[in-house]
Amino acid sequence: QVQLVESGGGLVQPGGSLRLSCAASGSLFSIAAMGWYRQAPLKQREFVAAVTKGGTTNYADFVKGRFTISRDNAKNTVYLQMNSLKPEDTAVYYCNGGNWIATMTGRFDSWGQGTQVTVSS
Repeated sequence: QVQLVESGGGLVQPGGSLRLSCAASGSLFSIAAMGWYRQAPLKQREFVAAVTKGGTTNYADFVKGRFTISRDNAKNTVYLQMNSLKPEDTAVYYCNGGNWIATMTGRFDSWGQGTQVTVSS
């Protein structure tokens, strides 16, 4: 089973940018889709963005036009470029992957540690 490790989070001012990385311990080539999710305090984890092996992407409405997901199969890494960050983007961000339905719904049995993103002045 491929292990995923998220990194790149931090403290950023509103309007700033961050790039998150999700590094896989093995090849991503066989994983149909990869996604990013987030969980804010006292809220359920929610879908943020997904990308298929072929490069098709999908975004939650609240990040469209601000976040970009990408996938580098050669480096076994998935990225989330986050621009125009808002305080409401504050959350722990997780990545995961599988078939398209699982990726879109976030129905996975296990999750990594995630990376904390805090947007505050």
